[in-house]
Amino acid sequence: MTEFDPEKFEEKYVYYFEELEEAYSNAYNQLHGRYDSAVLRAIDRKVLSESEPFYDGDGEFSVELPDDARERVGPVADHEQFETVLTELRERIERELRRIFGFDDET
Repeated sequence: MTEFDPEKFEEKYVYYFEELEEAYSNAYNQLHGRYDSAVLRAIDRKVLSESEPFYDGDGEFSVELPDDARERVGPVADHEQFETVLTELRERIERELRRIFGFDDET
């Protein structure tokens, strides 16, 4: 567990880069094999790479996705799993951030 400082999260890529990488990687790995790999990979590489995590206070995080997420992935956006995978990845990243920074009791 990493000691969390909300003020340092303003410069998250300086102070918490490894933790952010871990959260995104864990979320991806949790879904690997559960969904179509082309959808998962496209979202990871073309949408999540441009997403922005925020600390909202009270131990809560949010991940802002680019407005043009569907356009970024091209034909993959028409896949039946696209919205489900996108939503679940976002929720899992937020959950992983809470866990990594000690706001969740889950291990």
